[in-house]
Amino acid sequence: RQLSFLPASMYTEIQREQPDGGNILTHPDYIDGNPDLIKPKKLLNPVKASKSHQELHRELLMNHKRGLGMDSKPELQRVLEHRRRNQLIRQKKEEEEAKKLQSPFEKELLKRHQRLDQLEKEQEKQEDHAPEFIKVKENLRRTSTVAGDEKAA
Repeated sequence: RQLSFLPASMYTEIQREQPDGGNILTHPDYIDGNPDLIKPKKLLNPVKASKSHQELHRELLMNHKRGLGMDSKPELQRVLEHRRRNQLIRQKKEEEEAKKLQSPFEKELLKRHQRLDQLEKEQEKQEDHAPEFIKVKENLRRTSTVAGDEKAA
């Protein structure tokens, strides 16, 4: 036997060997009987014989030897976190696309709104720096115009 091929586990190696008299496997009673009888062979488990199962088993053994345990989180929790993460990414992409797809009219409205906000802030700053008697005078004018409108009505 060559050492170039190493099976994933000892079980698969035992399955591949032909049963003979010197093997460790249990010997059935009918081997000693008539040599013309067809000797049954042990059926291979298709799951354990598959390459993917062997590779997975090999990986698990390597991780076990290294001391790497499985993830501490249950599978359901990992799947739910993955879905939440994907949903957040999808929402961010949709918001970015919505910003990109704004019509020129909406863009102009937004610019005007920003300009008006800036003008209001500048006016508030100017009013804060104005002397007290000017503020009082403006309040008097407002009340006098409001009172005059009420008398006319």
